[in-house]
This record gives sequence, C-alpha cells and structure tokens, in this order.
Amino acid sequence: MSVDRIDRVNALVKREISESLFQIINDEAFDMASVTVTHVVTSRNLRNARVLVSVRGDEEKKKLMLKIVRRHRVEIQRVINRDLTLKFTPKLHIDLDRSIESGHHVLDILDDMAVKNVDPLEPGDEL
Repeated sequence: MSVDRIDRVNALVKREISESLFQIINDEAFDMASVTVTHVVTSRNLRNARVLVSVRGDEEKKKLMLKIVRRHRVEIQRVINRDLTLKFTPKLHIDLDRSIESGHHVLDILDDMAVKNVDPLEPGDEL
C-alpha cells in the first residue's frame, strides 16, 4: 500500500475516532474538552492502529481519561467498521501523546535562555 494511501487511511481513522468519542462515551467522569486525538498510525496491513491521545490536566486526570477511552476501544472499532470501508478494521492501541508537553518544555527552556541573555551583543560589536 502506498504511503499516500496510508496517510489518507490515518486521517480517516483519526476523524472517525474523534467524532465517535462524543457519541460513545457517556461517562460522567469523562471531560470531553480535555481529550484530543492527535495522531493515528496504521500498520501497512491495516491490522493495527496506534492512536495517540493528548489530555490536558494533571497526571491523575490523564490516567483517568486514558483509562476511560481504552475501556471504549471495542465500541470505537465497531464505529470504524460501520462507517469506513477498509479491507480490515484495525485493532486500536490507545496511548498517551506527550509531544505537546515536550514542546511546552522546550519553549520554556528557550524563554529562560532569552531572559538570561537579554542582549548577547555588547554595544559597539559588529556582526
């Protein structure tokens, strides 16, 4: 399967999962506003898909939201099977995406560096 086709499958599965979260999960403890499906990586044979979910909040909240989403994995797979025409319905493996946190950490480091080095060039220095 071509890379372009896999990218389109990933985008379709991501969209379907994002939309189905609103329909499927009715748990009172689930905060829909704090959960975002950031990436889906489907295997070339369409048998498995790794779903990366970003959760806003502290570690306890992240664990709870991830647990709730994982609990509804089979129902989400059913929706994918019903709405998308694929050779196989991929088995979903849901993981926490920490890339946004890493990005914020890098930005904080850069901000600290900028504050410490307010003016790296002394007056009269030439470039």
